[in-house]
Amino acid sequence: MCKYPQSVCIFIAVILFVMPAIIKKRKLLLLASVCFLAGFGSCNQASSTNQQTKDSVNKPALKLLGSSENESVAFKQNIDTTKSTIYLTFDDGPQKGTIGCYNTCKTLGIKASFFMVGLHQNIKSDGKQLVSMIRNGYPEFLLTNHSYTHAKDKYKDFYHHPQAALIDFLSAQDSLKVAKKIVRLPGNRAWVRANDITSSHLVSGVAHLLDSSGYNVIGWDLEWNFSHKTGRPIQTAEKLAAQVDSAFAHQNMHIRKHLVILTHDRIFQRPADSLSLAKFIGLLKTNPNYVFETVDHLPGLKN
Repeated sequence: MCKYPQSVCIFIAVILFVMPAIIKKRKLLLLASVCFLAGFGSCNQASSTNQQTKDSVNKPALKLLGSSENESVAFKQNIDTTKSTIYLTFDDGPQKGTIGCYNTCKTLGIKASFFMVGLHQNIKSDGKQLVSMIRNGYPEFLLTNHSYTHAKDKYKDFYHHPQAALIDFLSAQDSLKVAKKIVRLPGNRAWVRANDITSSHLVSGVAHLLDSSGYNVIGWDLEWNFSHKTGRPIQTAEKLAAQVDSAFAHQNMHIRKHLVILTHDRIFQRPADSLSLAKFIGLLKTNPNYVFETVDHLPGLKN
């Protein structure tokens, strides 16, 4: 029997009867809410994951950039996409001829990149001074990595040991104090950029190691050949300028509208050959559609 008044007893009875149902209902509502929120979050997460996977799968490899891709990258780098860009690169410095190449490019007001060898810096009396001159000349001039030993000119042995080759490039990066992770392989025109590894089987190992280490590898599209007997240029300035025109006319290059020219410091150490370099640059400058840049402005490079 209830010891309280009848009305109070009735009220207590109702509470005892109804509350379990209310509590149960609240628990169900709470559980439903949690499930809903968890499901909503899972759906969002799944949607996001699916989208990322889709983007990753659909992201194109940059084997040859088309005009729209060029424009997208160029917008970020402030490159005029109506122009054709020339990247004049000098290999194997510091050597005899490096200062002449530097002075010619500076006098004519064009940009150039110097792929230098760490060992050459140490065996040349003014090597460190020349390297510092190029390093401090940015943005007109860019210092880049061409290995420490230049493979001792034994390329097959060098590339058959990719880990040792990687260490060689890292040594050059340190000794030359190269600011950007941009290299060129000795005796090989492989390319490594974001989503682009183009290499022969011989250099594939070191190309992938450099890629994993965050490096870009720059090949070339056109070479100013030289005689291995005399060490002098083979093409005349006029002939090479015509080859440049033809390459752009047929878009015969790794990256559309971007032409990388390979040459070597030492072939311009003679005054007559240095004049040929100046004449070649002068011929290209007469074309208003041509602009010169350093290779760190090539589209598709990793930061």
